[in-house]
Amino acid sequence: MFQPVSVYIGLKYSRSSQGKGFVSFITFFSIIGIVLGVASLITVVSVMDGLEREQKRRVLGLVPHILVSAQQTHINNWRDLQRDILALPDVTQVTPFQESEALIQSKTALQGVLVHGIMPEFEQHNIINMAMEYGQLSHLDTQPFSLVLGQALARKLNVSLGDVVRLTLPNKTLFTPMGRVPVHRTFTIVGIFNVGSQVDEAMVFIEIKDGAKLHRNKGDGVNQLRLYLDDAFNAQQVISQLSAKYPNFQFVSWQESQGALFAAVSMEKNMMWLMLSLIVAVAAFNIVSALVMVVIDKQGEISILQTLGLDRSGIVKIFITQGLTNGILGVILGVTLGVVITLNLNAIFGLLGVNLLGAGQQLPIALDPVNILVIVVSALAMSFVATLYPAYRAAQTQPAEVLRNE
Repeated sequence: MFQPVSVYIGLKYSRSSQGKGFVSFITFFSIIGIVLGVASLITVVSVMDGLEREQKRRVLGLVPHILVSAQQTHINNWRDLQRDILALPDVTQVTPFQESEALIQSKTALQGVLVHGIMPEFEQHNIINMAMEYGQLSHLDTQPFSLVLGQALARKLNVSLGDVVRLTLPNKTLFTPMGRVPVHRTFTIVGIFNVGSQVDEAMVFIEIKDGAKLHRNKGDGVNQLRLYLDDAFNAQQVISQLSAKYPNFQFVSWQESQGALFAAVSMEKNMMWLMLSLIVAVAAFNIVSALVMVVIDKQGEISILQTLGLDRSGIVKIFITQGLTNGILGVILGVTLGVVITLNLNAIFGLLGVNLLGAGQQLPIALDPVNILVIVVSALAMSFVATLYPAYRAAQTQPAEVLRNE
């Protein structure tokens, strides 16, 4: 197979330098460093992407992408408003909603929660409905003053299906012969869900009309609408359209309530990218040390090649080829190792008896080919840059001075 002279000699130098003492030692560990760095980057970034994806699914699957509120306490024409908003191309779901803070009390415990008043008929695609462990979300329609809560909260309160709990509104009071007392009402548990997040111990669901009665409001109690979009990151664009069309309503996006959380996750992911990229950079620049030693060792041969007519660019190509060969070998082995570890990470943790997310839960993993391509290109670019100085030094060799001492 035809090869340019520079490439042929560079590959030959790469093979011949193996097993030659200290140079071989440095070359070997530079390759191992690239392998470990690339494998670590692929594994950690895949786990971070999986965690971010799972966070988006759980948080943005539950938190409304846009919350529509009326200036008054009740939206009278919410069905017409729901139909008009659903006509927008980016909106996939609009559900009536009511939210309040309350204390939930069982026979043994008391805790503060957020009470969400909903209409189960509009919540078929709600992540809560898909995460029901016991009972059904639709049972809120069949039994008056019923309640659905998370499994973690049920454990804290020591309650199960059919048990009765008391909801108390500390910010709303009634006058009684005994004085002013908080509004309260007993509710029967008809469902228990398990999303696997903090929602499980901080949120309960009731039928929205029961919520209206609890708050002593007239009508069906709808004072907000929750909007879900096909892409949550289009929230500001949709709000701009809605604000122009409905100036009497207030619109709040998920970014105002959850934006700080996602910004923190993104920053953590970027820092992990930087830290692990530095490992690859250090390993790649070990190639500099190995190539400089090769250049010193091969000065006589370089001088002979120059006297035979090989120009300086040809000398540069020889040592770039040699350095890139090591880099490419390290990247190939690193990608292979990284992909294998990533695809079998949960099995490896299982064999080691390690469970990072608690019993029964596995690390979410998202192996993105684009990320792998970026890692490969970055590692090869670092390896290429690391070869430039030794190649330049080799090209500056003066044949007359070197051969005079031979």
